Amino acid sequence: MRREDMSGQGAPRTGLPREVKCVLVTGGGSGIGRALALEAGRRGMFVAVCGRRAAALEETAAALPPSARPIVIPADLTRAEDRARIAAGLKQAWGRLDLLFNNAGRVDGGDMEEMADAVLENLFRTNVIAPMALTRDLAPLLAAARPSRVVNVGSVFGDIAYPGFAAYSASKFALRGYSSALRREWKGRGIAVTYAAPRATQTDAAAAFSDLIARTGMRLDTPEKVAAHIWRAVDAGRDAVYPAGPERLFVLLQRLFPKLIDRSLARSGT
Repeated sequence: MRREDMSGQGAPRTGLPREVKCVLVTGGGSGIGRALALEAGRRGMFVAVCGRRAAALEETAAALPPSARPIVIPADLTRAEDRARIAAGLKQAWGRLDLLFNNAGRVDGGDMEEMADAVLENLFRTNVIAPMALTRDLAPLLAAARPSRVVNVGSVFGDIAYPGFAAYSASKFALRGYSSALRREWKGRGIAVTYAAPRATQTDAAAAFSDLIARTGMRLDTPEKVAAHIWRAVDAGRDAVYPAGPERLFVLLQRLFPKLIDRSLARSGT
């Protein structure tokens, strides 16, 4: 398996072509993350993927072209020591970071009164604290590459809160708010921020939405379609990207006339 040296030994890599972009994709072992990574490879970029499942990351790396010089980093992003290892390894390998895709996340659904503290804590550590902390830890590398960009992959659930997904929706609302604030905070530093809000996607995580998908007739996109949509937004320098179709209208209605969405989605009392 092709793998860049992540031992941290030796001097930082120098002389990287400035025109070649260096990209890190979290949750790069499957789904949207894998599709984002493969597109980066097709674009001639150097690609690093990280996540908890080493075997899945290796599969992504194997699908990348040799020109991507794949870096595979098994890591739990909720652990400070793992984030520090990622930052140190990328500094040693590249010395900069042009694009950070904060894609890793988890989906937990269920009635709010049945959700244990551990589930809530793990959900927010993974979906909110981890991308915030990783972005902070990688700020020096992003600054070294500027103009650079952070892409936070959220969800339409971060605009439209569905019953049965209160905690998950709250985590994505938080990621959306973080993205807006960080964009304003870092504007003068040459580091842009894009918030991406895909609808339900054909991944393993979609199983958590199966009842909702059946009840609402929700459309599912392929990971490749979502990744292509996100990459187009990156190319255009957009602050946010939402799916085409009815969800975009629902997001607008949610912001202007939330009572309409309440009546559409609220459950009957029991």
